[in-house]
Amino acid sequence: MTAQQLATQLRARPGVISVHYDERERVLTLRYDGGRVDVTAIEALARRAGATLRMLPAESRPLTPEDAELAALPWMIRLTALTLITVIAGWIIEDFTALPGWIAWTLYAVAYASGGFYSIQEAWDTLKQRQFDVNFLMIVAAVGAAVVGQPREGAILMFLFSLSGTLETYAMGRTHASIRALLDMTPREAEVYRDDTLLRVPVEDLRLDEIVLVRPGAQVPADGVVVRGESALNESSITGESMPVEKRPGARVFAGTINGQGALDVRVTATVENSTLSRIVQVVREAREQKAKSQDFTDRVIGQYYAYAVVGITLLAIIIPLTFLGWDLGTTLYRAMTLMVVASPCALVISIPAALLSALAASARGGVLFKGGRYLEAAAQVNVVAFDKTGTLTTGRPGVVAVVPLSSAAEDLAVVAAGVELPAHEMPPVPDDMLGPMTSEQARLFSLAAAVERPSEHPLARAIVRGADERGVPVIVATGFESLTGSGAMATINGRRLTIGRPMLFDLTPEVEAQIAAQQEQGRTVVALGSGRVVWGLIAVADTVRPEAAAAVATLKRIGIERVVLLTGDNRQVADAMGRALGVDEVRAELLPHEKVEAVRELQQRYGPVAMVGDGINDAPALASAALGVAMGAAGTDVALESADVLLMGDDLSRLPGALRLARRARSIVRQNLAFAFAVMATLMVFALFGAIPLPLGVVGHEGSTLIVVANGLRLLAGTIHYSDVQNG
Repeated sequence: MTAQQLATQLRARPGVISVHYDERERVLTLRYDGGRVDVTAIEALARRAGATLRMLPAESRPLTPEDAELAALPWMIRLTALTLITVIAGWIIEDFTALPGWIAWTLYAVAYASGGFYSIQEAWDTLKQRQFDVNFLMIVAAVGAAVVGQPREGAILMFLFSLSGTLETYAMGRTHASIRALLDMTPREAEVYRDDTLLRVPVEDLRLDEIVLVRPGAQVPADGVVVRGESALNESSITGESMPVEKRPGARVFAGTINGQGALDVRVTATVENSTLSRIVQVVREAREQKAKSQDFTDRVIGQYYAYAVVGITLLAIIIPLTFLGWDLGTTLYRAMTLMVVASPCALVISIPAALLSALAASARGGVLFKGGRYLEAAAQVNVVAFDKTGTLTTGRPGVVAVVPLSSAAEDLAVVAAGVELPAHEMPPVPDDMLGPMTSEQARLFSLAAAVERPSEHPLARAIVRGADERGVPVIVATGFESLTGSGAMATINGRRLTIGRPMLFDLTPEVEAQIAAQQEQGRTVVALGSGRVVWGLIAVADTVRPEAAAAVATLKRIGIERVVLLTGDNRQVADAMGRALGVDEVRAELLPHEKVEAVRELQQRYGPVAMVGDGINDAPALASAALGVAMGAAGTDVALESADVLLMGDDLSRLPGALRLARRARSIVRQNLAFAFAVMATLMVFALFGAIPLPLGVVGHEGSTLIVVANGLRLLAGTIHYSDVQNG
């Protein structure tokens, strides 16, 4: 078992509150209820999986309602499974065996108890507030079915309702777990200067304006400003910036971001509870709680109106005949219970999941996972699609996109890179290749750059080396490597000392400056290679665009999406270049996470429901705030995946337009089913009121309508979500 598989397994264990696995450090962080978890067994499993285990007992912080909800989920799953098993067993015994009837009734009673365990509690809480809800209606309908001798009907109702409640709790509980996982992965300790001594303290003890040391490769412990040192920080978790960001004295840094090769002294400007990362967690929590309080389609149709109507009509069916029509008590109760059975919302309850589950299955088959039926409804209403850039419209992996040797350096390149020849027809194809055929001069420049950068750990250096290796550029051996912190590197090749790094390291002519500016206008990072202060050539590195991105944007517009927007933390030049290339309607750049949330809310007020597509921690608040959050399933962070409502499992944007269209078809079929179910129930209720239909025939009509709406919903199983189908259809 791998450590990642172990993390998934542990999340389902009773007493486990949150699990986070850091693949880079191979550390498994687990927060647990000490009274319900076998710590020794988990430690043994972690050792076998090759992971370091970090156990955090729940007693270290108060148990929140979110934790309690997540802890109850395993029992909800067990009770739902028990309900299904007992319903099937009772059905088989009742219809296909000669066993005594009380055995089937006992099994149905168990189904009632297990399926209604949580519903009864919620219905009672609602009744204490002098209100009815769908929980109350389901319980009354199930009991009514049992009273008139049809306990199977009630047991089926209880199973369906228990299943829907479990799925909803699962989705919300996983979000709460991801919030805790995010908090658990933040820095726990900081190195702070106090009284001329470097001390290690908990991050909670940091005070404003204190100076902390951030070592190479460490996480920044608190939001602050650099006062000494230079380095490049990976800020993708906060801003979505694809490239490491150079930091010098005066630059702002964020808690949780990862330092590069240089050491930094940082002045603390925000306490841990006010850090940018903490605010991200709070926004996710608030947005998800707000979404959880809004009632879904089933509640609006059945809970608010139908429950009151059925209860009222049933009471009238008892009172009026007894008071005014002179019916005897037995006849009155029989007809009232018949009315309750035919009026029970079985067809209504089944008609919705029949369509939604079919659509969910069709979308899952195509690599798009909706977390529940309510999100299909939200997808059907989307008017605007907003995309994050890094990792969403792009691959999230920097690559070499341009190699520009200078004609004035052709002789120097030929001498130092003697023997490096790579004709265009020998170029091997590589993924995400944006270079095209290379000349011999380009191959020499590329080979020299890779030779100098090969010992370096800087992300740009790794991108250059990887690009050269993928294209089969001949390897040249360099000696005397020297890192220029925050600027570049130096090495010796064939007796010449070469420098690669920031263009500012060299004397630039106006022509070279113009070439650099042209690359930067396209959102690319430019490094220069040369000897001394003389430039020999330029190499441009950028995040590569997903090959299907432009087609996906065009298809979204074709299927009726009113507006496609790019929301990114990257700089304005990068964002504008990306927007022009993909044909989006609007670009908003240099956004922090809370600004993305504000942008989503503004778009929703102006145009209607927004689907936000992203992959990073910085996208989580916007994903949670949007009407529909869509995460890139394979590349997305844990928090983004749990904050989203839809997962693109193959990181394939071409699936998104078809998924939205499938959601619209599902909405249409749900409406058809509801209209048909209401019509049948109304007819049966009229006959039942006047005693014109016996109970067995009422059950046949009721079950027949159920089968019809199920068959109508199953048509969605034939659906497809590939964008080529959308183009043709």
